[in-house]
Amino acid sequence: MSSTFINRHWQPRAMLVCHVAAIVLLVSWLWQPTRELWDAFDLWLFTLLNDPVHAGGLWAHVWAIGSMRPVDAGVGVVMLAVMLKADLIFTGAQVRRALFAFLIALTVMLLMRVLFADLVEYMGWQHASPSLVVEGSARLTEMFPAWEERWDLKDSASRSFPGDHASVLLIWAYFMTFFARSWRLLLVWAITVIGILPRLVAGAHWGADAFVGGVFLSLLALAWSCYTPLGYRASEWLEKITLPITSRLANLPLLGRMSIVSGR
Repeated sequence: MSSTFINRHWQPRAMLVCHVAAIVLLVSWLWQPTRELWDAFDLWLFTLLNDPVHAGGLWAHVWAIGSMRPVDAGVGVVMLAVMLKADLIFTGAQVRRALFAFLIALTVMLLMRVLFADLVEYMGWQHASPSLVVEGSARLTEMFPAWEERWDLKDSASRSFPGDHASVLLIWAYFMTFFARSWRLLLVWAITVIGILPRLVAGAHWGADAFVGGVFLSLLALAWSCYTPLGYRASEWLEKITLPITSRLANLPLLGRMSIVSGR
């Protein structure tokens, strides 16, 4: 199939919707009357997810494992596997171009994250994670000290806004939503929700860090990478400059069978 499955035109209406939604969401968190609602939601969600951890058992062990740094890498591998598996969401001919387009979207978001972080710091919007603020919260690092020493559990942050982990998962989910259908779409969002939950359960992030900060960044990145010709043009360029490498790899016995290498 042609690479035109990636948008190659400006879509100002969709861009406007993304920007307006992102700005309204951020303003709802900054404006005091609605900020009180966000704060109440944050505390309710943290209490709901974190309180059962006190009891230990399977619930605590599951989320302690989910909070390990290597598990983050594992989630990334799953995300890539879903993208690169031919005929799961993309055809074999689309896989490489789709990966390049997503990497452009991710790069755009990371650049925006750097600029937004400076703005957050300058405006004094930054805050500590709930595990450092809410008295009596369950700390996975204290419950599993051996695991913390070996695997570096993530259950706190002195600067938790916005949720970087959530923003990466969300930009991937938004991108995949353009192409996934039926149960595949449910699979994409199930992976996203499961990936976001450990930080919320452990108290490394407030709900607003993910649902305001993460959504804000991912919506803006979506607008500029997927509703403009940027994703198409940049992925086209990456396709050309990597062609000599992929052409050689395509002759190898195992790698040559992979759609990202063979292009089919």
